[in-house]
Amino acid sequence: MAQQDDVFKKIVSHAKEYGFVFPSSEIYDGLSAVYDYGQNGVELKNNIKRYWWDSMTLLHDNIVGIDSAIFMHPTIWKASGHVDAFNDPLIDNKDSKKRYRADVLIEEQIAKIEDKIAKEVAKAAKRFGDSFDEAQFRATNGRVLEQQAKRDALHERYSKAMNDNNLEELRQIIIDEEIACPISGTRNWTEVRQFNLMFKTEMGSTADGSMSVYLRPETAQGIFVNYLNVQKTGRMRIPFGIAQIGKAFRNEIVARQFIFRMREFEQMEMQFFVRPGEEIGWFKQWKEWRLKWHKALGLGDNKYRFHDHEKLAHYANAATDIEFEMPFGFKEVEGIHSRTNFDLSQHQKFSGKKIEYFDPELNQSYTPYVIETSIGVDRMFLSVLCSSYEEEALPNGETRVVLHLPAPLAPVKCAVLPLVRKDGLPEKAREIVDDLKFDFATHYEEKDAIGKRYRRQDAIGTPFCITVDHQTLEDNTVTLRERDSMQQERVAIADLHKLIHDKVSLPSLLRKLK
Repeated sequence: MAQQDDVFKKIVSHAKEYGFVFPSSEIYDGLSAVYDYGQNGVELKNNIKRYWWDSMTLLHDNIVGIDSAIFMHPTIWKASGHVDAFNDPLIDNKDSKKRYRADVLIEEQIAKIEDKIAKEVAKAAKRFGDSFDEAQFRATNGRVLEQQAKRDALHERYSKAMNDNNLEELRQIIIDEEIACPISGTRNWTEVRQFNLMFKTEMGSTADGSMSVYLRPETAQGIFVNYLNVQKTGRMRIPFGIAQIGKAFRNEIVARQFIFRMREFEQMEMQFFVRPGEEIGWFKQWKEWRLKWHKALGLGDNKYRFHDHEKLAHYANAATDIEFEMPFGFKEVEGIHSRTNFDLSQHQKFSGKKIEYFDPELNQSYTPYVIETSIGVDRMFLSVLCSSYEEEALPNGETRVVLHLPAPLAPVKCAVLPLVRKDGLPEKAREIVDDLKFDFATHYEEKDAIGKRYRRQDAIGTPFCITVDHQTLEDNTVTLRERDSMQQERVAIADLHKLIHDKVSLPSLLRKLK
């Protein structure tokens, strides 16, 4: 675990050093759990969003997009349940004065037990080699069975407390498990209490005429209140979906792990409207499609897993998370939920407006059921960054830091590097940049030795480097260097566009989703 923490610290440092992510308001000592995306970070982030948007709106002829406002009528949040139920169970350590989420403390305790089991299995696998039968070992080894029973009992107790919203029991679990504050090392805990996560502000020019409004904690409600507008103006027929990318805000008390949990973040959400009774079939279909979308990036199929919810949200009849293996464990990057008809029914009830759908095939009106896919842009960004980072030992004894970013997502697709800053090489390099920049994010760099420039491009994940040398002036060929293999080949300038396009274009990635 310590080694993984060290790697994560290096990734956070790398993100700042190479212009991916900066602490917000840093010259004023920063603002907790708020970050800014730098020049390379914003390009990577935009490419992730484009990959998601195009996969939804181009590959599905029954999904369209909208962009709803951040400010919405406050009654929307009453109807959705956020005013009354959007809470986290919080607990304070009296000695460190630090505040924690009670559920997170318990989940981390469960994870520690699972780690012990995993270590026992790993030791046995190393000892027995190819003859190792993991399933039999887990079913027969005394230490594993003891830890598994402990884990299952704790998990069952925790799940019941969460489903019953039993705050006293959550605190008692923390006491019984002897969970200590990571800062003070003591177990001097307060009672557990609920804390609403929405940011509240006032809209209006005078105190008497102002209205309390909220910064939206999710983008989904903007889709639901516009569902009928989109359906009618787009002549949409069930099943159909509405996609949206936008900012959301949550007053997270326990915000940590870099950009994994922030107070201001961005979501990519799609609400898919279906006939009542067909929602579970669509839920399963969207689980399959969304996992395929993630795996197409080539970050490692073994890094993903589904995690079905123990406690369903008040609006759901099925829910699962796609979790990705971060340096700090498997964590949620996307949620897939069957939201039933809760949201539309609630908005119909609170607004007094009829928002049912008339189904011409069934010749009847009904409130559609909804399948939601919701992915955090920032968490997706972090998963790509963490899985791409490598400190690679080279045959010559040197080490290079490289980001093996999926080429279509890379902030810079190719860098053009004149070998020296004279003899007409910079001018020729500029000509190549001017030709390629209309189709690819192309970077020009002439400072330092060519080896150092290669390393800088490796560090930001540039898939290709193009070196212009004296031979280029004679035969219009350049050296094309590939990031991951570091292989170099001589190619004609006229062939550069096609060679690069085949590897870095977004359509090449989207075609994997067929």
